[in-house]
Amino acid sequence: MKDHHQHELDSRYRRAALPPLGALRCFEAAARLGSFTQAARELHLTHGAVSRAVRSIEDALAVELFERRSQRVFLTAAGERLRDAAGAAFDVLAAAVRELREPPGAPALVLSCEPTLLMRWLIPRLPGFHARHPGIALRLVAGGGPVEFDGVDLAIRRDDFDWGRRVHAQRLFEERVGPVCSAGYRQQHLQGQGRGARWDDGAALLHSATRPGAWADWSRAARRRLPAGQNQSFEHFYFSLQAAVAGVGVAIGPWQLVRDDIDAGVLVAPMGFLADGSAYHLLSPRPIQAGSVGAQLLAWLCEQA
Repeated sequence: MKDHHQHELDSRYRRAALPPLGALRCFEAAARLGSFTQAARELHLTHGAVSRAVRSIEDALAVELFERRSQRVFLTAAGERLRDAAGAAFDVLAAAVRELREPPGAPALVLSCEPTLLMRWLIPRLPGFHARHPGIALRLVAGGGPVEFDGVDLAIRRDDFDWGRRVHAQRLFEERVGPVCSAGYRQQHLQGQGRGARWDDGAALLHSATRPGAWADWSRAARRRLPAGQNQSFEHFYFSLQAAVAGVGVAIGPWQLVRDDIDAGVLVAPMGFLADGSAYHLLSPRPIQAGSVGAQLLAWLCEQA
């Protein structure tokens, strides 16, 4: 087992391997705005400076982040993955900076949330919470599994483990899942319509190490045969969803994690969604008192579901 010193060394190594923060900032702006020129304008830099910063990341990672065609740039699958990760990281940094700049007041409410739910569902809705409750300082941390509530006030978790008798839980929403893919992939690999629709055997099923049984569970619940095509596994559930966006294959997508992409037309869910028997809850070390900051957060979370 690694000791604390070894963990600290590993953490320093991982951080040292990151591209420079300034270059990542240039890339994030260009990816978000879809234009090097607009990114340069936002960051008060020259077009050449932004282009060189992006190129330095591509050289360091040995991947193409943008396709450059006819004076325009388009994100590659790798670029989309880095865009989402960088955007989430800068959102967390911005929230921390905002908290530091605010005058001292009530301590921030620390909310732990499973990483994929945090990035794909909670953070995109965070501006609405700040608009509704400008006086509540909320600090978000990524985490999964059992919660010790040591430095954490509340936690959002799926009930796929025993959190113990001393933990109080407030149900937020049930988990509903279904196959998701890009519109183009659907046209290529889905045959038939409605209940008769089925994936052809050339469809690639995207799996993740964090939910290894997702496809088998869906197959049993939906009473549908899985295609005999190739399978591809990813280390994290988030990556399998990003691969689906990129047109690599079909992933099992929980409704709350893919609803924004479906609304935007980035993903489609041709077979709909069904409850898998689990649900997400807001966990606390003691009952949430009516009128408290925790109660206001709980009410807002339930609205978002």
